[in-house]
Amino acid sequence: MAKYLNAKRLKELILDDSELALLDVREEGVFAEGHILWAASVPLSRLELLIDILVPRLSTPIVIYDNNDGLSERAAAYLSNFSYLNIAILNGGIQEWEAAGNLIFEGINVPSKAFGEFIEKNYKTPKISARDLKKKIDSQEDIIILDSRPFSEFNNSNIPGGIDIPGAELVYRIYDIVPSSKTLIVVNCAGRTRSIIGAQSLINAGIANDVVALNNGVMGWELEGFPLEYDSKRRVIESSSVAISRALSASEVVARKFGIKTISQAELGVWENEKNERTLYLFDVRNPEEYEAGHLAGSVSAPGGQLVQAIDVYAATQNSRIVLIDDNGIRATLTASWLVQMGWKDVVVLRDGLVNVDLKMGPKTHKIAGINDANTSTISAKELKQAIKDENVTIIDLGNSLNYREGHIPNAWFAIRSRLKKSLQKIPIKDHLVLTSEDGIIAQLSINEIKEYGFNKISYLSGGTAAWIASGFALACGEENMADKMDDIWLRPHQRLTKNTEAAIDYLASKIVLLTKITQDGTSRFQLFKK
Repeated sequence: MAKYLNAKRLKELILDDSELALLDVREEGVFAEGHILWAASVPLSRLELLIDILVPRLSTPIVIYDNNDGLSERAAAYLSNFSYLNIAILNGGIQEWEAAGNLIFEGINVPSKAFGEFIEKNYKTPKISARDLKKKIDSQEDIIILDSRPFSEFNNSNIPGGIDIPGAELVYRIYDIVPSSKTLIVVNCAGRTRSIIGAQSLINAGIANDVVALNNGVMGWELEGFPLEYDSKRRVIESSSVAISRALSASEVVARKFGIKTISQAELGVWENEKNERTLYLFDVRNPEEYEAGHLAGSVSAPGGQLVQAIDVYAATQNSRIVLIDDNGIRATLTASWLVQMGWKDVVVLRDGLVNVDLKMGPKTHKIAGINDANTSTISAKELKQAIKDENVTIIDLGNSLNYREGHIPNAWFAIRSRLKKSLQKIPIKDHLVLTSEDGIIAQLSINEIKEYGFNKISYLSGGTAAWIASGFALACGEENMADKMDDIWLRPHQRLTKNTEAAIDYLASKIVLLTKITQDGTSRFQLFKK
């Protein structure tokens, strides 16, 4: 049974050095409207998919909060069923937190983004405006533009001429692609954080070149009215032995500067044996392709740049142990240097992390809490197609609303799982209720709770909407049949159908004031290192 605590006690726990997982169980879009700084977004709708990744230790102290609307109690019941042992609920929800004089923060990945502003201000990271960069490009000056985002983001749109080298890869790859020390290096991302961290990474590593961050990234470029490239394939995924040698020397400089610790495989074994007493995260910071080609058992793919950009997506337990893994220590060391500055105390690099060990291939399979108890009443895509012809079926899509907007089974209804009891009142229900989601898992997990609402003939689409697509059946697009509004996710400015420019301006403005606000909050552990 979960206990309750007040805002004062929660503040004490946040400031303590003990482990704590603070979970916001509202939908991500609601979370983005205002949340507690160190909370991880773990919507009740997707709790089973996320909890084992974010909170792997069952005895971790967990505090849950909501809008004082009953979601926390439901989440606590789920977690208890999943064998979590130490669960508390913030009495009165986020309203009680705010009423007690505490701040709330808008957006997602706020600690990381505030940290980026902290770095820029205190290290005075050089930057360049979009207009000045455009002039240099037009004048054919000696510059190179490095995009520090994952390839999928880069491939969607990028600054013309840019080359994709995700954040933790920059020092690792730089010596092959910038042969001249006179070349100006410009680092960009979508907005601000990864531009700043990427540029400062190169500076910290002692690169001889002048390095600048593109102020406001791709958004700033677009706001100036400059064109973008689309579907670009320029990326660097291999390094020469000479470049690796130079990068190793640079990473050693970083390790000394920021006091990066390492552990052996034997020492990791000791930590593994203690993981029921101390939370242990094993993050492989290489690119996803390298991870799938062979990784340490139990490790999670967390490309270093993204791990720094969105640490709350990977690790919800504060004051936990973090072990970073790569093939030669370069990317792990650079990533560790940022996590240490962010305030994570027990961050180490695994020495010879992939040497003389059995490697696992393919993506990591995550444990899905409660899946073994989920209903197995299925319907195939072909059977569903026939049922639709017979006009006796209602389809409810419980997946991501953006995915629904971009493509869903014709005549399906969109609903948010955590609100299904109310949503079902808006949906015309026929004889047979069929649930779907992207891969069918959320749909499967939802059947038992819907049965409690009095529905009898319920199935989930085996393989979800992906199976429907694989069968060659058509999709519908748009925001038709929406039983709930699209607040299950936070829409990035470019994903909005209207007022994209205004959203981008607001987004960038919100990042600039973050540092002042986080200072007022008084709970950050950001730290500076003397040069």
